[in-house]
Amino acid sequence: MSFRMKAAKCPTDELSLTNRAIVNALDFPEDIKYIELSTGPGQHFVFCIERTTEVPRGCIGFSLVQRKWATLSINQDIDVKPFRFDANSEVITTVTLEVDFLQKKTTSLEPYDSDQMAKEFLLQFAGIALTVGQTLVFSFQDKKLLGIAVKSLEAIDANSIKEGREGSTKPTRFGRLLGNTVVQFEKAENSSLNLTGKAKGKIVRQSIINPDWDFGKMGIGGLDKEFNAIFRRAFASRVFPPELVEQLGCKHVKGILLFGPPGTGKTLMARQIGKMLNAREPKIVNGPQILDKYVGESEANIRRLFAEAEEEEKRLGPNSGLHIIIFDEIDAICKARGSVAGNSGVHDTVVNQLLAKIDGVEQLNNILVIGMTNRRDMIDDALLRPGRLEVQMEIGLPNENGRVQILNIHTKRMREFKKIAPDVDCKELASVTKNFSGAELEGLIRAAQSTAMNRLIKAATKVEVDPEAMEKLLVTKEDFLHALENDIKPAFGTAQEALSNFLSRGIINWGKPVSSIHEDGMLYIQQARATECSGLVSILIEGPPNAGKTALAAKLATMSEFPFVKVCSPEDMVGFTESAKCLHIRKIFDDAYRSMLSCIVVDNIERLLDYGPIGPRYSNLTLQALLVLLKKQPPKGRKLLILCTSSRRQVLEDMEMLSAFTAILHVPNLSHADHVLAVLEDSDLFSKGELHSLAKKMQGKRVFIGIKKMLGLIDMARQTEHQYRLIKFLSKMEEEGGLEMGPSAH
Repeated sequence: MSFRMKAAKCPTDELSLTNRAIVNALDFPEDIKYIELSTGPGQHFVFCIERTTEVPRGCIGFSLVQRKWATLSINQDIDVKPFRFDANSEVITTVTLEVDFLQKKTTSLEPYDSDQMAKEFLLQFAGIALTVGQTLVFSFQDKKLLGIAVKSLEAIDANSIKEGREGSTKPTRFGRLLGNTVVQFEKAENSSLNLTGKAKGKIVRQSIINPDWDFGKMGIGGLDKEFNAIFRRAFASRVFPPELVEQLGCKHVKGILLFGPPGTGKTLMARQIGKMLNAREPKIVNGPQILDKYVGESEANIRRLFAEAEEEEKRLGPNSGLHIIIFDEIDAICKARGSVAGNSGVHDTVVNQLLAKIDGVEQLNNILVIGMTNRRDMIDDALLRPGRLEVQMEIGLPNENGRVQILNIHTKRMREFKKIAPDVDCKELASVTKNFSGAELEGLIRAAQSTAMNRLIKAATKVEVDPEAMEKLLVTKEDFLHALENDIKPAFGTAQEALSNFLSRGIINWGKPVSSIHEDGMLYIQQARATECSGLVSILIEGPPNAGKTALAAKLATMSEFPFVKVCSPEDMVGFTESAKCLHIRKIFDDAYRSMLSCIVVDNIERLLDYGPIGPRYSNLTLQALLVLLKKQPPKGRKLLILCTSSRRQVLEDMEMLSAFTAILHVPNLSHADHVLAVLEDSDLFSKGELHSLAKKMQGKRVFIGIKKMLGLIDMARQTEHQYRLIKFLSKMEEEGGLEMGPSAH
């Protein structure tokens, strides 16, 4: 039986927190605990009641939250009747509640323990009636008031009890909360509430990896190992639910540094990471763009980059999306503090600002900073420690498999449209492009394409394109070989031009000393290649001036077939200061460490040291740098062969330099008539009769001449008339001191 009553305000704030309907003690007998009220056709609401004398008779007090849910207005007439629950029906086993701050203006990032919240909720509200969609106010441990909405309810299935099946539950719209009901909390959408604990309900989490992302379409060749390592370190923790990360006490990686030679794919990898992640649009910044001529503006530019992430962190806390900031050429703004000359200190304050944002007192947890550089040594040490740019990955030159991948990526379109000849084999190209970077391989393909296109251009009085170019255009193996020979040379490849220059006259095997140097040299090359080797083999090739040491060193470097061969020659450093010379030598060695197999030819070592016999004087700074570099082991897995030449063995011994070498090879001058005849036979300067005559004339004379000097005399003799050649050659030999009267030296 129902009766009419009026809706009224809840008399006190304290009573409004009970989430019960407040009635006068005289209006309902003691055994009535619940009432059902009707506000219109089909609109029925069940409330648990609380008795007080502060509400007038005939009225029921509702809080603002209750009035909104039941669409009640003050003084509205409502039909009310007592309500009783059945003993076994509508008993709630599990309730899922959506929770948020009641007042959105007063949010907090303080963690809320959902287990404690569940206990407190049952203590405060055990026994009340709950309906799906109902809203409640929850005061938890004197913290901020929370607004709660009933999301779903599960109740005991009465039919299963009748059939003898215990423990079966069914979803329900309405029920009664008991002291043993399982309470789960879910955070409302876009809420900044920080829930922790096991009573946290299942959260529909947005995957950090973009669902449309296809790893096969990344377009990054030869960097599978590096990408897997970056993913393991930087993103694995972000893929797992936050609860698990909390249990591990794990912190996300907030910074990655990609470093390595130019053109190896650092920027490409950073871009692909940005696309792969289901995050905010990455901000890509070039280092120099940050710097500004006005005081304080450079630091402000850094702050602006992090402003959005900062605002979202304050608003949403741990649920903030990931903000990616990519710094290209990060060495431009993050140089070691105190290293930049001048008193403005702009670089220092920019580094300080960046350190504070990534891992300072007010650190941000919703950022990922990716820095790229080919000068890791210039970056401030504080930026490289764990917690900042923690993951440091060297993006090196691709190996053969990597080069195959890169070539396949860049020729994919040509294969699709059948614009590449069947004789082009990417595996074959990869084997002949040692030490090519990704950018250089792409340049090689462009050069081959331009060669192919050029065939179809008629350069007459005006440039005309073959009308059937679309059908005829085909990039062939010849085009790639032409591009390799003429257009693209790897920055970390062999110094072919310098070696060819040294070997312009070839190597003349004039006797046993030359063949033994060849044999020993090949043994040392094999030693340098060997896997069990320490990784460093350094050889000094010494002998008198003009003995052909540089040519022999160049020959050994060519015979090694190492992909990286660099020549460190004094002629490239004319006019350099001591420090500039040291930096140049250091760069050659640093470049060599980036290749798996490297060879460095250090020519004329005493000239590099600025040695002068009058004085004597030398550059101690360069000497110390060379001593360190000659003994420095290359990185693990890398092999380095160093070939040095010198005409001043005694000087190097005085400088205590000889001990730095693995081996010393001596190159003597020609010291026997047979040696001279061997060289002359190779040169085709004289006939057999003239050579026989020359051998007779040289009998009893002492020979001592360098091969280089000897070749110079041969060239001069070629310019003389045929009948005077022999006489001229012998007289010049005696003038130059290469041929003396006296006993022959055997």
